[in-house]
Amino acid sequence: MKIIKTANYDEMSRKAANIIAAQMILKPNSVLGLATGSSPVGTYKELIKKNQAGDIDFSDITTVNLDEYRGLPRDNDQSYYYFMNDNLFNHVNIDKSRTHVPNGMVADAEKECGDYEALIKELGGVDLQLLGLGHNGHIGFNEPSAEFDKVTHCVDLQESTIEANKRFFASIDDVPRQAYTMGIGTIMAAKKILVVVSGADKAEIVKKAFTGPVTPNVPASILQMHPDVTVVCDAEAYKMIEA
Repeated sequence: MKIIKTANYDEMSRKAANIIAAQMILKPNSVLGLATGSSPVGTYKELIKKNQAGDIDFSDITTVNLDEYRGLPRDNDQSYYYFMNDNLFNHVNIDKSRTHVPNGMVADAEKECGDYEALIKELGGVDLQLLGLGHNGHIGFNEPSAEFDKVTHCVDLQESTIEANKRFFASIDDVPRQAYTMGIGTIMAAKKILVVVSGADKAEIVKKAFTGPVTPNVPASILQMHPDVTVVCDAEAYKMIEA
């Protein structure tokens, strides 16, 4: 595991975008695993700049997203399908038919999760998986639990996650209570993993996840076992690593 300290969010975003751009240049038909939330927004802005400058080409890229809220239609501005189009896909030369996000409106959770897992395998797996890091150590929507969930599944969101996400909704009652998410095993099958983390409020979980014991109580800790992980932190998120 390689942990890179950057001065601030903007530098973190540029560094992460450079790593993704290098992957795209080395393998123009890469399968990219993508994440949502506030952490990767700056990274997507940097990728848009690179694409518009002609430095990177999305035309042969395929994407698979980590997760999606269960029960939100795709035109809801808080769905992750909407987020990805708004923050990246609408602004680059990507073939939208090659962008994949779990469908939160499919009522049969088991079928939707099974189909999504099969899709990732059919694509040959993920070349580079981008992740954020939740305050409780979740990656995707894999919440702390007694064991690591291996494959794409439907998860009940914990109160801490609902609380963290309520700022995006009119009220806490509007925050979905379930989501579809790639499993820990699905994430760990990616050839490369890139984690972006920013803010002083993430400093404790950064230390716990990346220097503490590997435990399903801190889902991101499993990343210590992956052969090719790069964590890019701003100075605030990194500060307890140095303590």
